Amino acid sequence: MGLLDIVPSGVITGDDVRKVYSYASKHGFAIPAINCTSSSTINAALEAARDVKSAIIIQFSNGGAAYYAGKGISNKDQQASILGAVAGAHHVRAVAKSYGIPVILHSDHCAKNLLPWFDGMLAADEEYFAKHGEPLFSSHMLDLSEESKEENIEICVRYLERMAKINCHLEMEIGITGGEEDGVDNSDVDNASLYTQPQDILDIYNAFSKITDLFSIAAAFGNVHGVYAPGNVKLHPELLGKHQAYVKEELKLESDKPVWFVFHGGSGSTEEDIRVAVSLGVVKMNVDTDTQWAYWEGIKQFYEAKKAYLQGQVGNPEGENKPNKKFYDPRVWVREAEKTMVTRVQQACKDLGNVERL
Repeated sequence: MGLLDIVPSGVITGDDVRKVYSYASKHGFAIPAINCTSSSTINAALEAARDVKSAIIIQFSNGGAAYYAGKGISNKDQQASILGAVAGAHHVRAVAKSYGIPVILHSDHCAKNLLPWFDGMLAADEEYFAKHGEPLFSSHMLDLSEESKEENIEICVRYLERMAKINCHLEMEIGITGGEEDGVDNSDVDNASLYTQPQDILDIYNAFSKITDLFSIAAAFGNVHGVYAPGNVKLHPELLGKHQAYVKEELKLESDKPVWFVFHGGSGSTEEDIRVAVSLGVVKMNVDTDTQWAYWEGIKQFYEAKKAYLQGQVGNPEGENKPNKKFYDPRVWVREAEKTMVTRVQQACKDLGNVERL
């Protein structure tokens, strides 16, 4: 039995998200979450997943959502980020089913100072739910890891109670992901904050499970955002196994993997670190830095190969009056970017065991 035997193609929400994450946990694979900033990057991610016959997660960061709306729009009160996220979500909903794969539609890191963005997206979810019986997005992420554990849980619970009414999944972070990404700089964070404790996971599980089981936890096990050579990031994914065992024992649960974990800061991770993390309950891994490079690489390669045809509208090695439109047409070089991004997304799927899962 594959995913399409238990959920439909297109954007999925509520019980279907539950089914996909439960299936991934049971069968030992995880789904890459691709940060997208345009319809082009969305389409590349969807194409990649379709061709390896797998589910995919499309997500928008705060900055990525603002870019989607247009850099010419003011982001006062997070209005551009709200508009961009909602516009991107509608684009995904318009095309996802045509790719024939299940798609989880998600928003990425939302810190405390960005809560107006979260509020705007959630309002759009509720409006969509009133018309269609499901939220616009499948899930959202609250990143209150820089606040105290108590405040983190308190705010998350407040939002989760609201999200549970529309069957929307919540991802939360406990412990800090180091490095820098999308304007969030944790390069100098205290090393102890990079490792979540078992009691933290239990406290979250207890608080959230009273409301719904539609939640996942981004636990820190040495994760770092940014660009690093393989092996230079010192991860300890084995800690996730200790968290799972602790929750199981304390709550007398049957499952060996009661918690759905999320892997942040995956760039530069070794295949073994990824394998261990997935075996211990990671069902989602964020992919951003590497796909940004992959997208650029396609343009770079195209320019280097066709440089002589890209110096003017007319005139190239074939003749001074020969036109160059077929080279500088954005549909040509943007497509080259999509191709190399497709390849990188497929590599992420392979690393996570997320191939031939339909």
